[in-house]
Amino acid sequence: MKETSKYNIAKNKKERTCNGITFDSAMEMRFYEEVVLSGLETGFITKCEMQKKFELQPAFTYKNQKFTAINYVADFVLTYIDGHTDIIDVKGYPDHVAPIKRKLLCYKNPDINFYWVTYSKIDGGWCSYEYLKKQRALRRKKRKKEKAEKEKKNGK
Repeated sequence: MKETSKYNIAKNKKERTCNGITFDSAMEMRFYEEVVLSGLETGFITKCEMQKKFELQPAFTYKNQKFTAINYVADFVLTYIDGHTDIIDVKGYPDHVAPIKRKLLCYKNPDINFYWVTYSKIDGGWCSYEYLKKQRALRRKKRKKEKAEKEKKNGK
């Protein structure tokens, strides 16, 4: 059985290393292999920055107490052949802080193209995290309805 961290990340770095780059997760590495590298090879993607830091709030002092800056570190910043740039974060299951940082990033940078992406074999591969959440909710609703119909049919 694979040993993983509390965030379900493989502790064995070989399982999440590609071209000498160790990624935070196997899914992030897969995105790099399948989307970024193929885009760079075809010329569709002209530039890729990884682990780019965006300051959400600067460090400050309040009543002699120092507070560190709050940053968002994006997995990929991709520049395309037409000149536009996308900020991509690969998400399996976001932790409790991620949605807050996401809101702050979008608020401070309203002109950016920022996406959370994930991989779902059931839903056809790479898709937005929002799309995946909706699809999961629809599947749960369908299962719940089918269960209720089955129970009704069996007289429960």
